[in-house]
Amino acid sequence: MSGYDPATLAFYESEAPVYTASGSGGVSRHIPDFLTRLSPASRILELGCGGGIDAAYMAGQGHDVTPTDGCAAIAAQAKARLGRLVHVMRFDELNAEGEFDAIVASASLLHVPRDDLCHILQLIWAALKPGGWHLATYKGGGSEGRDGFGRYFNYPDREQLIRFYQAAALWNELDVVEGIGGGYDGKQGPWLRIVVQKPF
Repeated sequence: MSGYDPATLAFYESEAPVYTASGSGGVSRHIPDFLTRLSPASRILELGCGGGIDAAYMAGQGHDVTPTDGCAAIAAQAKARLGRLVHVMRFDELNAEGEFDAIVASASLLHVPRDDLCHILQLIWAALKPGGWHLATYKGGGSEGRDGFGRYFNYPDREQLIRFYQAAALWNELDVVEGIGGGYDGKQGPWLRIVVQKPF
């Protein structure tokens, strides 16, 4: 299981400066509300940190943030913004046991091939402390495919996303919110926000 799509990773390597500049509009909209669930100075792992905007915000709220990205070129852009080390790590390289109070994956796990998603979610579950929280956002749709840039998306609908999480691990809470949003391609479409908690 790879947990990533090579063509999608290659896109981000080649488009890193333009892509990270496009996200300068502000922190991801679900982050502030998610942080209200956490204790002060929580240890947060960010998967797919992009240009580092969310990492900077979470750190500014007093949390201990470990930003990571699977794309070396994007990690370099985030490092320049944050002024600190950004780990180059693909999702399948996550190897931690009970280390984090929260794991954030804003618009990143949506690129994990469907056949690999349960495995990646199991790695996330293992890396969380008991009672730890996980936030992720996905483009919806119901059928996996590629966008106009050739990027792979797993495009789950609400029921499919819930099944992926339930098949991967046992969660105390599973909260899914549907909405409409945009993306790098400038198109509006369905999005899903999921928040889950590892049992104590």
